[in-house]
Amino acid sequence: MRYPAPEKLEIIRTVEASHLPVKRTLAMIGIPSSTYYQWYARWVEGGLDALADRSPQPKSVWNRIPDEIREDVVEFALEHEDLTWSAP
Repeated sequence: MRYPAPEKLEIIRTVEASHLPVKRTLAMIGIPSSTYYQWYARWVEGGLDALADRSPQPKSVWNRIPDEIREDVVEFALEHEDLTWSAP
């Protein structure tokens, strides 16, 4: 579940104000401790603006074939259709 920045800050403040241990407070709220500590670090570094949602897009795709190589493969395949196997 995604939380808006003000709600993340409210969770941070709730955990800080709690008399219970952080882990137990987070368990009661239903927030993983790793998520909380990521939010907390971002909040310490950049305030409320840093808690805004970030794009979940990967920075790079590990299995993407570079365009030049893909073009070479397609060109080769079109030139050598006789090597292509087709199901009966």
